[in-house]
Amino acid sequence: MPFDVVLGAWVAVGLTLFIFTFLYEDNPLFKLAEHLYVGISVGYTIVKGYELVFRLIYDPIVDEGEWSRLIPVGIGILMLTRYVPKIAWLSRIAFAFVVGVGSGLAIPRLISSYILKQVEDTVRPLVSVLEGGLIRPTFDILNPESSLNSLVILIGVMSVLFYFFFSIEHRGPVKVAARTGIFFLMLSFGAAFGYTVMARMSLLIGRFRDLIEFARPEYGRATLWLLAVTIVILVTAAFRRPSAPPEQE
Repeated sequence: MPFDVVLGAWVAVGLTLFIFTFLYEDNPLFKLAEHLYVGISVGYTIVKGYELVFRLIYDPIVDEGEWSRLIPVGIGILMLTRYVPKIAWLSRIAFAFVVGVGSGLAIPRLISSYILKQVEDTVRPLVSVLEGGLIRPTFDILNPESSLNSLVILIGVMSVLFYFFFSIEHRGPVKVAARTGIFFLMLSFGAAFGYTVMARMSLLIGRFRDLIEFARPEYGRATLWLLAVTIVILVTAAFRRPSAPPEQE
């Protein structure tokens, strides 16, 4: 096994175990891993930003003569005037440009994804018209375009709209529709929460898989050795922790 692979395995196992020690209590091992993560992230961002400046600004301007790239450079410099009180008003030009361009790019995508797509799925036909004018509903739940799924989407959208319709009192059929809308909302929130939990569980399973993998002899049994070292350090720190002074009466 190459040395760099083994070293990477030991570092990964060590940092994973150090982070897991927070489940016991806040300790120096967790602080070490936390500070390393923050410091490495900041350093990586600075290096990538420096590389980005040369790759997208300096090299094209100097080597290829693309002087049009001075425009975004000027906008970026205007943003930095925010730190100079006397000319801080110049930063509003840059921020207004960025917000305007960002809004112009984001609004059409949001409308297409969250409004037009929902309308398209809601007005989907409930039955399929075959050749000769024969009408046949489809009830294949695995087919997104089946009549059953289209009916569920239609009922869900209409009932949720009734739930948020406050111009009239929720009584009678309106109350039934609003309660149905609550049911669909709870299903949606539950599915979103379940997806979030499963995503976090996938990350946890990935870390446990690496811990099991790196406990093999070809990796120097990194998991076992570092687990023992972590336990020893935690026990030592617990015994060396100064006791709380007695309470004065």
